[in-house]
Amino acid sequence: MTTLLDDERVAAALDQLTSWHRDGDTIVRTAKLPTFPAAIEAVRAVAEIAEARNHHPDIDIRWRAVTFRCSTHSKGGITTLDIQLASEIDRVLAEANATS
Repeated sequence: MTTLLDDERVAAALDQLTSWHRDGDTIVRTAKLPTFPAAIEAVRAVAEIAEARNHHPDIDIRWRAVTFRCSTHSKGGITTLDIQLASEIDRVLAEANATS
């Protein structure tokens, strides 16, 4: 069963996810990709991961800037599912920037 993380555990996770910050009951990262198509491709890759995990981030695309917001809405806050998804998003973004 997935449970909410307390403030201390969220802070510890964010120490490892250095590009992320907390915004209330969500963790947030904005990344700038080299091109608009690269941004869309990164979103597509994240969508596949999210669909496979049945855990979906909120995504905002503004030209080359993509903002990901992770929260477990059914639990009302941040869980390990969000931390794991954020880590996968970091991997996708690192690959997108390395290949572009």
